[in-house]
Amino acid sequence: MVKMERIAVSGGKGGTGKSTFAILFALKMLNLGKKVVLCDCDVECPNDHLLLDQKLERSKPIYQLFPKLDKRKCKKCGLCSRVCRKNAVFWVKGKYPIFMKDLCISCGACWKFCPNGAIKPEKEKIGEYFITKVKKNFWLVTGRSKPGVSETGLVVKETKKIATKVAERVGADYLIIDTAPGTHCNVIHALMGCEKVYLITEPTPLGAQSLKTILELVRKMKLKAEIVLNKATIGRKKEVERIAKKFGKKICVEIPYSEKLLRAYSRGRLEEVVDLI
Repeated sequence: MVKMERIAVSGGKGGTGKSTFAILFALKMLNLGKKVVLCDCDVECPNDHLLLDQKLERSKPIYQLFPKLDKRKCKKCGLCSRVCRKNAVFWVKGKYPIFMKDLCISCGACWKFCPNGAIKPEKEKIGEYFITKVKKNFWLVTGRSKPGVSETGLVVKETKKIATKVAERVGADYLIIDTAPGTHCNVIHALMGCEKVYLITEPTPLGAQSLKTILELVRKMKLKAEIVLNKATIGRKKEVERIAKKFGKKICVEIPYSEKLLRAYSRGRLEEVVDLI
């Protein structure tokens, strides 16, 4: 049985080239005869399919459970508000509770602890996922949240779960997780369970600072990390090198600034520049 390796691609700020590297890495492994599943976990703005010149078709829904109140059974006791750790239930003594979906994480405490059975879970679509076969031995799983949904962590987790099932079904050698920018909960959800993470940065002051932030996160998560410097032939990389040294890391890959890469990127033809890594 093939031992699948879970690789994450992250890096703090947006625009450093995370998706570019994730796709180039996937294509390089494909060229080496490996089976690859790429998972786009930037669910609020997925773009891997664009860079691979693929259309997202045959979507499948992702649901979340939200509490629904039966006023005929509710005694206005306020217990649901007290057990909610996310403050997603607003209650005033003598009034019916009000559920705030933007704060709800579907933990189920309110409907489990309601002594009168007045709260029931109700399913609501919060996003969707797509499974795309890009070419032989290469699959793309894309998650996309519904516009207006503010808590999208569940979409990330479900997308990652689907990608894992696809990877196991096809016997993939690599599951590559392309995370959202930043160091927030969605990024943490995407990083969890990965054996290694490539951190993409650029030789700019902001790139260096965001690298420091994401390195602090992966250290707390005890993840093995390597640094990739994009646009390495422009700007100044001394600050990036200083931060890498501080965390005991080295720059393992340097991707030069390349007009050929820009043209391939804009046409969705990154396989033409896979040799850059």
